[in-house]
Amino acid sequence: MSAVETLIDLLAGRRAAATLAPRDWDGVIGVARAEALLGTLAHRGDPAAVPASVAALFADTRAAAAVATTQALWEAEMARRALAPHGIEFVLLKGTAYAAAGLAPAPGRQIGDLDILVPWHDLARTENALLIAGWEWVKEDAYDDAYYRDHMHELPPLIHKARDRMIDVHHMILPRTHRITPDALALVGDAVRTEGGFAVLCPTDMACHCAAHLIADGDLQGGLRNLWDFHALTSAFAVADRGFWGKLDERAEMHGLEKTVHRAARLARDLYGTKLPSGWNRIRSGDGRYQRRLLARDDWGRATDPLLQQAFYIRSHWLRMPPAMLARHLWTKWRKR
Repeated sequence: MSAVETLIDLLAGRRAAATLAPRDWDGVIGVARAEALLGTLAHRGDPAAVPASVAALFADTRAAAAVATTQALWEAEMARRALAPHGIEFVLLKGTAYAAAGLAPAPGRQIGDLDILVPWHDLARTENALLIAGWEWVKEDAYDDAYYRDHMHELPPLIHKARDRMIDVHHMILPRTHRITPDALALVGDAVRTEGGFAVLCPTDMACHCAAHLIADGDLQGGLRNLWDFHALTSAFAVADRGFWGKLDERAEMHGLEKTVHRAARLARDLYGTKLPSGWNRIRSGDGRYQRRLLARDDWGRATDPLLQQAFYIRSHWLRMPPAMLARHLWTKWRKR
């Protein structure tokens, strides 16, 4: 069994950590680092069941994840303080949202930039308020700036000049030129509040966004982490609400994400053991390619199957832009290099 398969089995609970030989942990840890899953693994592992060196690494990883979570929530609070005086409300997305709401993927999850969603009509005011509050542009290239503003689902990234923390301001969850256009106003309008007062997507929208981020908006780089998010979220939501899967089906159809959500669910079932209701277990062509892409790591955590990776990279751009626009974009980027 490969290291990536062993990691998946450990996370899914199909294999006990105590069954691994000490030498097996090198590969598992390498893959977990590469897939941004080391913190998640550390939180799910039994310290008594692993070698002392692994237990020490897991303890350090859990401590670092706790600090990162605190920093992420503080950055969300800083954004709230910058935007609230202007009457601008936002919805937290991705890792910071999971942490703020205490959701299943949160323990140990690696959190990068602060991702927020604001209505389109508040975008310019949000940009100005953040610039006044100390954020500044990361990208100074005129073409990249125009590309974000004209075609993407977010502003060009901003970084705070004192705290060195990035913020991505979304007004949609998929690019404006994407073939799928989820209802951004519904995402904002149906958001729910956490105990700390932050807005996060409602459960069905959160699952839709997670699936879109995994399947429809990327080349599956780091896909095992995103698929784990989907598995952990949907499994917990289904326990809390017996009608969750039916509601998710309806919501995904409304957003144009039904095929995307169903594929994510099948992949989560096949890799992490997500329990799906009847009607969700159909076999679809193409699932095997997605699995191979998700598992394309050797026992040192290095990416493998470069042709398959390149195919998914091309696919991600093909979905984002019409052919003529894609050709112009790639030509421009090639010339700039």
